[in-house]
Amino acid sequence: MADEWKAPESDEGAEERKSWKLLEKTLLAGVQEQRRARRWGIFFKLLTFVYLFGILALFTPLMDVDKAASRSASHTALVEVRGVIADQEPASADNIVKSLREAFKDPKTKGVVMRINSPGGSPVQSGYIYDEIRRLRAEYPAIKLYAVIADLGASGAYYIASAADEIYADKASLVGSIGVTAAGYGFVGTMDKLGVERRTYTAGEHKAFLDPFSPQKPEETAFWQGVLDTTHRQFIAMVKQGRGERLKDKDHPELFSGLIWSGEQAKALGLVDGLGSASYVARDIVGEKELVDFTVQESPFDRFSKRIGASVAERLALYMGFQGPSLR
Repeated sequence: MADEWKAPESDEGAEERKSWKLLEKTLLAGVQEQRRARRWGIFFKLLTFVYLFGILALFTPLMDVDKAASRSASHTALVEVRGVIADQEPASADNIVKSLREAFKDPKTKGVVMRINSPGGSPVQSGYIYDEIRRLRAEYPAIKLYAVIADLGASGAYYIASAADEIYADKASLVGSIGVTAAGYGFVGTMDKLGVERRTYTAGEHKAFLDPFSPQKPEETAFWQGVLDTTHRQFIAMVKQGRGERLKDKDHPELFSGLIWSGEQAKALGLVDGLGSASYVARDIVGEKELVDFTVQESPFDRFSKRIGASVAERLALYMGFQGPSLR
């Protein structure tokens, strides 16, 4: 009965009520959209986190898993020496030395094979590796180290191989190149033709003696040759120490001339002890055919970081102007 006596609603009031209902629906839709957007945002953030975590897991070893724990039998440890022997490279002294130490200290290692495929590199890095090999051999006299040359074992790579108990190669491997080189360019004639004047300011009479834009001086050239000759003598001394009486250098003085030989020729010259691969050495020489790789593996992220960290000025100095002594 109350409804019958209720005053009729005006058109203006009805329109106002419709406007408020429409506004209410719009606000509710906005809130729902915000909630939906927030949920999708959380989902994509979690997805991004999972993706980055997966990339990190691929590039970085999260756990140092003990290799020996999952094996019950003895093995032949493998250490790869691949590429140029230089600081900040996969075949740096830090990486090779760390790999060798891990290989020797593993209680299940019966022998160590150092598989080499390298043109050589820094005499300093090669020297570090050579000295560590000699130290490890003395610390672990029951474990022998065998150097196995694949395609190439030249210069600094042969330097470190000579520290091993024995060296093996394929009959077609390239072995030797016992010498030292230092390369650069001279742009003096080009600058004269272009009418460019070189102005160099130094404190020290010979501070700029390796400058590729200045004429060479006989006394400075002789001095630099002396540095190379000294490094060469050190190289020869280490090879003789490592190879001993096996080296046929008395009958073949050309061994130290920088020449390189095939594996078959190298065996006759005493540069290597036998012909064979890493698997052959593991199976027939060490007596344990299972090869377990102890080589330090750099992640792509590490390599990228090192590339970014190298200065442009250093690269230009090395490749456009001058390269320091190299066992290559």
